Amino acid sequence: MIGSAQNRSAAAGGLGPALGAVRVRLGLVALLFVVATMAWWSAVDRMRGMDEGPFTHLGTLGWFLGVWVVMMAAMMLPSVAPTVALYSRMTRTRWPLAPLLFTSGYLITWAGAGVLAFAGSGIATRLFGEQLAWNRTGRWLAGGILFAAAFYELTPLKNVCLRKCRTPLGFLLGSWRGGLSGALRMGTKHGAWCVGCCWALMGSLFALGVMNIAWMAAVAALITAEKMLPWRRAVTYGIAALLLLLGVALVAAPHLIPGLSVPGGSSMS
Repeated sequence: MIGSAQNRSAAAGGLGPALGAVRVRLGLVALLFVVATMAWWSAVDRMRGMDEGPFTHLGTLGWFLGVWVVMMAAMMLPSVAPTVALYSRMTRTRWPLAPLLFTSGYLITWAGAGVLAFAGSGIATRLFGEQLAWNRTGRWLAGGILFAAAFYELTPLKNVCLRKCRTPLGFLLGSWRGGLSGALRMGTKHGAWCVGCCWALMGSLFALGVMNIAWMAAVAALITAEKMLPWRRAVTYGIAALLLLLGVALVAAPHLIPGLSVPGGSSMS
């Protein structure tokens, strides 16, 4: 009887820290969703009146980078929340500093991708100038970006990157680094795999209007579905087909695409 009482006491003593860790993880996931919600609100406020359709002017680097990071927080944090929660569980700490640094590293990588996108846009504008106008090659270039994004969905590289995003346990075990600096490094590495997985979908957003909040939400939904739904192959092929259809419509009949602001035309609601 005494031994049974001691076992029950030990079990109760171990239950408290376990419940505390669960509460920390749930609170961390809730915090990420709160930040994502605030980022959506900020994105809507910042982008109001900015959408000019495909190849919208990006403004200055500082302004664009600020908007870009907010966009990434809004679009990516919901889908990365399970990975952050799993990382928090594996660290076995009741303090969320390491998971928050992991998340910060993830966003830092996406910020770097935004800098590259801004630089690429600026170089293309300087090299080709008016040739990129919508009534010249702009429509064909936008359609070509969507075709390329559809093709990338079916490549082995896309499959490898997506597998890293869909199986976070394997990534965490294979890339584990201890300490706070390790948390930041792991976050940046996971962000790199995510960029490899989603860069083509983000490129399609530039072709449809990077300041268009409706298409931003649509691309975010596609990214989340691709990472989290169980029917991986069906979702991937479905997204590829959708991108291909949008590419054809953008070239042949852009006014029929919902929510698209056609340069020199109007926005379809």
